[in-house]
Amino acid sequence: MSNLQTSQSSSFSGSDDEDFEKLFDEYTKQEQVIEGEIVRGTVLHIGKEFVTVDIGYKSEGLIPVDEFIGLGGQVNVKVGDAVDVYVDNLENEAGLVELSKEKAQKLRIWEEISEACERDELVEGIIVSRVKGGLTVDIGVKAFLPGSQVDLRPVRNLEKYIGERHKFKVIKFNKRRGNIVLSRRALLEKERETMKKETLDRLEVGMVLKGVVKNITDYGCFVDLGGIDGLLHITDMSWGRVNHPDEMFAMGDEIKVKVLKFDADSERVSLGLKQISEDPWLHVEQNYLPDQRITGKVVSITDYGAFVELEDGVEGLIHISEMSWTKRVKHPSKVLAEGDTVEAVILDIDAKAKRISLGLKQTEENPWERLEDRYPIGSTVRGKVRNITNFGVFVGIEEGIDGLVHISDLSHSPKVKHPQDLYKKGDEVEAQVLHIDKENQRFSLGIKQLHRDPWDDIEYRYPIGSVVEGRVSKLLDFGGIVELDEFVEGLVHISELSHDKVVGVGDVLKEDQKIRAKVISLNAEERKIGLSIKRLSEEELNADYETFLQAQRASMPVKSQTRFAELLKDYTLDEKE
Repeated sequence: MSNLQTSQSSSFSGSDDEDFEKLFDEYTKQEQVIEGEIVRGTVLHIGKEFVTVDIGYKSEGLIPVDEFIGLGGQVNVKVGDAVDVYVDNLENEAGLVELSKEKAQKLRIWEEISEACERDELVEGIIVSRVKGGLTVDIGVKAFLPGSQVDLRPVRNLEKYIGERHKFKVIKFNKRRGNIVLSRRALLEKERETMKKETLDRLEVGMVLKGVVKNITDYGCFVDLGGIDGLLHITDMSWGRVNHPDEMFAMGDEIKVKVLKFDADSERVSLGLKQISEDPWLHVEQNYLPDQRITGKVVSITDYGAFVELEDGVEGLIHISEMSWTKRVKHPSKVLAEGDTVEAVILDIDAKAKRISLGLKQTEENPWERLEDRYPIGSTVRGKVRNITNFGVFVGIEEGIDGLVHISDLSHSPKVKHPQDLYKKGDEVEAQVLHIDKENQRFSLGIKQLHRDPWDDIEYRYPIGSVVEGRVSKLLDFGGIVELDEFVEGLVHISELSHDKVVGVGDVLKEDQKIRAKVISLNAEERKIGLSIKRLSEEELNADYETFLQAQRASMPVKSQTRFAELLKDYTLDEKE
């Protein structure tokens, strides 16, 4: 064979081999492209509606350009870029291959999530929306985050998590149904356990550390110290007054606290905030003195007084009795209100008990100090009856000052049983000043003292031995009270009722019965008059007998009278013997 023939033969043979190899490669590639699988292709052209991609198939594939548009609205792919695509349809009506970039991405993500589940790994995503029962999370595909799995504690406002990026644990995965359930709580619990162990290892009583307010209650707040919560009680928040913890803290606040108590077994931690600063009561006795005038703010009103803040952590009490010299304060709120700035006088300091007694009325002149100058003892005053009690009447003398007329000083009459028998509210009366006790703020008055005492001349009106008439006003076990006039009463003792034995006073006397009796005793100082019916009847009986004898003697002859007198004398002597 000639060289030319050999060369031509070699050339023909080489060309056939290349064509065969190319045809074989194309055939192999076509066999490798299968619908429903992901393949790698190259961008050939970017049109208005489609992006053309070469996947090594006999026909190019088309992908809607929308699948390549990014957040800025621009197409984020260029000619020559390699992309993973999903083969939707190998040959449509136009003889073209239908591809999808989005489906390829989702399938890749599902595979990654599946692998993460098998390896018990975490996934990361952004919370995008609120749905019934929880939140939707974008981890490349949509996943569900139940409300109970969002945080360690129940969350009321789930919307605040929207837009946040977090890591999650997959707790349920079903690729066939497209169902993925996530948990952030499981991750937090694991982290918390690790932090808790570290915190417990270093926790000591007395140490000061930072924490985050996690929960607020009426009695305090719980502070996360790092995997373990401690209670900051309301009484340990401030040296001053705290009505509610939310006055000082809000959820999420980072604060410094001091460990007061720690029980490793029960994992209970008691915290304090005020203990970080010095107790202001340590210097109270140096900063404040009795009789000192101070200015403070009313921070609390109670039934018995008002608490005034002198400085942070130091309060004093204005007792209700120290609010006014003259007014009867029914409740402190009638005089002061929370938030008022007041001036007061320090009455007493007990630093150990942390008590300061304050006085409001002491900032003004005490009207009782000069009361006796205005109303000397024995002077006459005029006023209206302000109140009536069973023991007397109160008479208003001036604003806030009342005088008491005791029932015993209302009238000389013993018939007054209750003050309302004589007076009613609003009556204007005159009275005499009897006594002023400025220490106890008592003003004693008397009305009967303005009138003559009927007992002053009792010895002349009812002398001993005189016979009186009266009305029985009351029966007692031991006698009867006899009303002699409007102001004077006497007593007939049971032994002075009759010569005969008297078992009961009511057997002899009746109420309202008019009687005559003899005055047998008199004590003006004790206002007592003793009466006797028995002695009066004796005298009257003797007087009648004497009158009878005189009449008998007058009717007899002289000799007979003499003889009768002698017989009478002898009879009398015999009776005496």
